[in-house]
Amino acid sequence: MYFSGALCADKRFDAVLVGAGIMSSTLAVLLHELDPDLRLLMIERLEGPGLESSSALNNAGTGHAANCELNYTPLSKSGGLDISKALAINAAFEQSLELWSSLTELGNLNPEMFLNVVPHISFVWGDSNVAFLEKRFKALTSHKAFSSMEWSRDRLQMEDWMPLVIEGRNPSQRLAATRFSRGTDVDFGVLTSQYIDLIKKKSALSIKFSTEVIELFKHNDELWHIALKGDSGTEYVHAPFVFLGAGGGALSLLQKSGIPEGLDYGGFPVSGLWLICEESHLANRHQAKVYGKAQMGAPPMSVPHLDTRWIDGKRSLLFGPFAGFSTKFLKNGSALDLFRSVKSTNLSSMIDVGVQNFDLVKYLLAQLRLNNEDRVDALREFLPKARKKDWRLSIAGQRVQIIKRTNSGGTLQMGTEVVSSQDGSLAALLGASPGASTAVTIMLEVLRRCWGARMESKLWKERLQRLLPSYGKDLTIDESLLLKVRSRNDSNLSLDKSS
Repeated sequence: MYFSGALCADKRFDAVLVGAGIMSSTLAVLLHELDPDLRLLMIERLEGPGLESSSALNNAGTGHAANCELNYTPLSKSGGLDISKALAINAAFEQSLELWSSLTELGNLNPEMFLNVVPHISFVWGDSNVAFLEKRFKALTSHKAFSSMEWSRDRLQMEDWMPLVIEGRNPSQRLAATRFSRGTDVDFGVLTSQYIDLIKKKSALSIKFSTEVIELFKHNDELWHIALKGDSGTEYVHAPFVFLGAGGGALSLLQKSGIPEGLDYGGFPVSGLWLICEESHLANRHQAKVYGKAQMGAPPMSVPHLDTRWIDGKRSLLFGPFAGFSTKFLKNGSALDLFRSVKSTNLSSMIDVGVQNFDLVKYLLAQLRLNNEDRVDALREFLPKARKKDWRLSIAGQRVQIIKRTNSGGTLQMGTEVVSSQDGSLAALLGASPGASTAVTIMLEVLRRCWGARMESKLWKERLQRLLPSYGKDLTIDESLLLKVRSRNDSNLSLDKSS
């Protein structure tokens, strides 16, 4: 596509952010706090913010801090336990809490609307799983970040922590659990709306809903030209920087951009399903997010868990997720998304990943064969007395697992990954969990790659350190700073109070 029109001042922005979810809104807040004079434009294909991956119904709402997620502490081939990922994720979530804490101090956020304290519990049964959990507990509690974690094999203790989970179990079943009382449930959709409202009130952000990016390209200048299609037709906007934070849709947009760095990537969509219980007599008795062990070959996003959740302000229970399959890259996407994403540059790596991950393929096929009775049977492994009539099925969000081309073929990347152009003018975020919980850390990486010179300026460093007291330090190493940061976060966000 060739653009030959004159650049109008009202079509020229300092940054264009595609997607009005938690990632783009986090980046928008950081950019605004670092330079209030920046003109920002956000593009969203749906009719409001946070309706796709950030919506309360489309994600687990867990403040991922590695308190209970067993897949973040894998066993090595030698039988040792690697806690490095758990420490990194814990520090990243603390950084998110730091930003929320600072914005709350400034009167710009209301954490009561999106944040609730909910203990995080790991729960297992069977000899090998109990042995694994005990090893994990000992490894994690050697670090200050997890020193307050509790361990139990006592049924009475566990029944106090999670009565619905223990009631009705075989008395001879060998059980164990760890509990971290400083866990959280986060409504990232509400947080996204608060972020956007904050910047819009200061006239620093324009936002176009019900609008799609149909093309983006560079011509002979330093600007990206973005073609938008909305209710009023097609228009162009222009900016020196573009961020693609469109959830599963980011891969397709990255491919449209034509940057060489995007050629290495493909994606495989995995949809999710929840069982939801809104019966207050049950929801009020379960006060925890209880995570178990994933099945062999299951992706990290499919770790089974029984959660206390607040959806539209109402307390509920969620169990899942169960995997489904759709060729869409977004819940509200097109059935052609997967096929359109297959290019000559990623086809061989996608095939290679399929061959290498046969366990994952078997897992997905088994999930697709499940009926509602099967799902309720899986629920009863966590909730022995569960009744089918108390639970309904809900379609969760769509996730796109990253497939990256390597010298030897391809690899399936779990988690999130920032892809940026060599000149720093465009960045895209690909992948899934624990994305939303670690959004601040991820967006700081985007800023380092794409706004490097300004990030090194004295002014931006000072402003970042006011927003994020731990900025430039390593919370996984500096334990005294970690305790200081946590104390501030707990006070400002009421995390030190019983929910």
